[in-house]
Amino acid sequence: MNESEAVLLRPIGIVRSPVKEVADDCWGGVLATVELDPQQFGPDSTMGLDQYSHVEVIFFLNRIPLEKIEKGARHPRDRSDWPKMGIFAQRSKGRPNRIGATVCKLESVRGLKVRMWELDAVDGTPVLDVKPYLKGFAPRGEVREPPWAAELMSGYFKKGGRR
Repeated sequence: MNESEAVLLRPIGIVRSPVKEVADDCWGGVLATVELDPQQFGPDSTMGLDQYSHVEVIFFLNRIPLEKIEKGARHPRDRSDWPKMGIFAQRSKGRPNRIGATVCKLESVRGLKVRMWELDAVDGTPVLDVKPYLKGFAPRGEVREPPWAAELMSGYFKKGGRR
């Protein structure tokens, strides 16, 4: 495959969430469900997933308009008090391929319904993959980030906000 070929992905399921509109913050306390597609999977596809405390969910940010896609640098959240950063130096929802990824605390697994806390994807978001979170894939060594990133995240998982 050369780098200009398109990649075709088929969603494996859909997000069911109380959050109906795209939001930047306040994902704390949100209990969402990933409903896996019964046309593609049987209940045995989630066998053993309940043995994990966390899952990583990869999803397609389908509600982000193409004209909002970033390819260069910008101030995160358009805040000029934060430094201008390239799109690959931030976790903006306006990513070139509109792919989101979040590690969530697993609540329950019942057949093709996987419930989790604080999935930052709105209701109806297509899910591309669900993986168990393994400590072995966590960062090794010290994690470093700029001060503005910690400030941005300080309210991200705060409870309340738009639903």
